[in-house]
Amino acid sequence: MLQGNSLAARDVASFIHPYTNLATHLDKGPLVIERGQGVFVYDDTGRDYLEGMAGLWCASLGFSEPELVEAAIRQMRALPFYHTFTGKGHEPSILLAEKLKAMMPFPASKVFFANSGSEANDTQVKLAWYVMNARGEPRRKKIISRNKAYHGVTVAAASLTGLPNNHRDFDLPIANILHTDCPHHYRFAEAGETEEAFASRLADSLEAMILREGPETIAAFIAEPVMGAGGVLTPPATYFEKVQKVLSKYGILLIDDEVICGFGRTANMFAAETYGITPNSMSVAKALSSAYMPISAVVVDQQMFDGMVEESRKIGTFGHGYTYSGHPVAAAVALRTLELYEERNILGHVRDVTPHFQKRLRGFADHPLVGEVRGVGLLGAIELVADKKSKRSFAPDKGVGTAAVARALDHGLIVRGIADSIAFCPPLIITQAEIDLMFDRFAMALSDIEAWVAKGNLRAA
Repeated sequence: MLQGNSLAARDVASFIHPYTNLATHLDKGPLVIERGQGVFVYDDTGRDYLEGMAGLWCASLGFSEPELVEAAIRQMRALPFYHTFTGKGHEPSILLAEKLKAMMPFPASKVFFANSGSEANDTQVKLAWYVMNARGEPRRKKIISRNKAYHGVTVAAASLTGLPNNHRDFDLPIANILHTDCPHHYRFAEAGETEEAFASRLADSLEAMILREGPETIAAFIAEPVMGAGGVLTPPATYFEKVQKVLSKYGILLIDDEVICGFGRTANMFAAETYGITPNSMSVAKALSSAYMPISAVVVDQQMFDGMVEESRKIGTFGHGYTYSGHPVAAAVALRTLELYEERNILGHVRDVTPHFQKRLRGFADHPLVGEVRGVGLLGAIELVADKKSKRSFAPDKGVGTAAVARALDHGLIVRGIADSIAFCPPLIITQAEIDLMFDRFAMALSDIEAWVAKGNLRAA
């Protein structure tokens, strides 16, 4: 264990880190980030890192936006806290709800506020059950997610998540959660199968699952338009068109999880526009406040809200909510964030720099260690492989993805390793020059990894 009274030593002594090997961390300690400026963050030695992941897919306006700081201060002075229980409200939550509704790419009715993407998706599960009871279909309790999906870490949201390490030894998933095929064409398409044919096969597989389970038992299907923590997996052509036809046929709700994809990330305000999705409800978080305050929202259509009203009438209350639902400071910061997106034409900026981002990203496609490059908007991933022709992955215990992330850090770049896929999700304000710097730093890391792989003969069969 680290010795002394440094911040790093005190961290190891007192702090449990999410998504961290806790045993290894006891010896290595943390990277302590002290401040941020634009797309850069600085550690406690003063070293800069280009934050290629916008923190956790979230700091859309970078790490030093004074307008958001001022919005928080103004609201702190006026009303630092009040709740929204028992019919109470305040101006920031009311205005934010109105703003969100107006932005939605589907016919939105009402907004429910929570504090994280996990809480939003946990709420989605409860609302799906609640609404099905209101519809007089109490057997509809199953919710279909997908393998490699990520929807959060609360008990229900982690059950929706289709990643084994989120289930192992937590005794998850809970009952009534199903997982259908992962729509990753590179890994799961059959030889010679086009994206459209792959999408058709997956839609047929989904329908077969519904029929096998019984349509009268299925409440909802939940999907990220781009599967972020599963590896930045973009959907194959025609996938959502075909899936929606299946869901409509059997009266199944469609939940659109835009916790990562929302607010300009895919070069549209919402990925529902990018991929032609018309959901019954949507989860948003992260870029809702540029991550400056914890806040999330569930936006529902009229059909879902009508069911909520009926159950509330029957029971006497809508028995769900969080102490900080619609917290006034978080709501004020989120409202100012959405205003800044419009005032500064952030979406136009994203569309301007996206071609260069994607060009630089896809410039790695011919590298001998790169199996697939994928992405949309300012979101992308590079998948490292042991054999390019056969698509053979490195053995998991070799830790090639982890090593690549570490080498990137050595070169002043923060990216995220998802198995052996390296994810990129920079702040939306990134410039073309900063995109070049980001990928130049990654190129140096990749050269290091190529030499390391060759030295260790890790590509041998």
